[in-house]
Amino acid sequence: MSCGFRRCVTLECKGKGGERLSTERIEQLVKEALQGEPAPPSSRGGKGVPPVVRKEQERLKTAKRQKPKKRTSLVYTQTKVVKVPMETLRQNRVLAGSPEEPWVNAYKLLRTRVLHRLREMDNANTLAITSPTPGAGKSLTSVNLALSIAMEVNKTVLLVDADLRRPSIHSYLGLTPKYGLSDYLTRGVPLERMLINPGIGRFVVLPAGRPRSDSAELLTSPQMEKLVKELKQRYHSRYIIYDLPPMLAVADVLAFAPYVDATMLVVEEGRSREEDITHSCELLQQMNFIGAILNKSRERSKGYYSYYSY
Repeated sequence: MSCGFRRCVTLECKGKGGERLSTERIEQLVKEALQGEPAPPSSRGGKGVPPVVRKEQERLKTAKRQKPKKRTSLVYTQTKVVKVPMETLRQNRVLAGSPEEPWVNAYKLLRTRVLHRLREMDNANTLAITSPTPGAGKSLTSVNLALSIAMEVNKTVLLVDADLRRPSIHSYLGLTPKYGLSDYLTRGVPLERMLINPGIGRFVVLPAGRPRSDSAELLTSPQMEKLVKELKQRYHSRYIIYDLPPMLAVADVLAFAPYVDATMLVVEEGRSREEDITHSCELLQQMNFIGAILNKSRERSKGYYSYYSY
């Protein structure tokens, strides 16, 4: 799936050869990745499946052969409700706190296209969102996409903060959770003690918990695999969105992406480099890549600010 806003927007960043990188160039890179064609070689690229992907795939096969520890069934009936002030959401540019802002329309378009793409994939309901490098706005994008689906569609959305190294979902929502995903994976804290509804309709959050340096190992553990499968299978009407770390910074994305139905990439205008986008697309070709989001776009359309394009 290519970017939805097709007018050319010149970015401030430079490509590998020093040329200016445009929205159309980003769209071309994503289109080639979605079609399974080799993207233009980057300084780190290569032909075929990248060695780092093969290594993670082999590690995943080994992990899947390990017998998971016996755990009790998950319970969701005691979800904590913590009402977040609208002013906090507005200040953090969270959609629920700014329903009249012009950029909300861009999220509605994004929501429509993402849901359509997931339905095409035999009603897939799990999506992982990442970016090439830090600072592209993937976490805020994850929050607002999840909220857009929960507020407009008759389905529940669970947003999982799987960026265990640098979690941030809770801060956007003004939450101070005591436990999170890392506590579930390492200490066996019951899931029902960690799920939070911030007082917004059918929207539930699973915070990351305490930051962990061994996040790649935790995200490929038998406990995590079981959690992903049970969340997917228990609630067929629920969409689950996972906010993952930047994929070129750590190995977490390559380790976790095979567990979900689809992946998306957030690219920042004026900051993301062509070689990073190319390399990310090469890796995501193996991970059910469905499209990219151009974040912090400066182009305007039909009188409203096109904050995101997809």
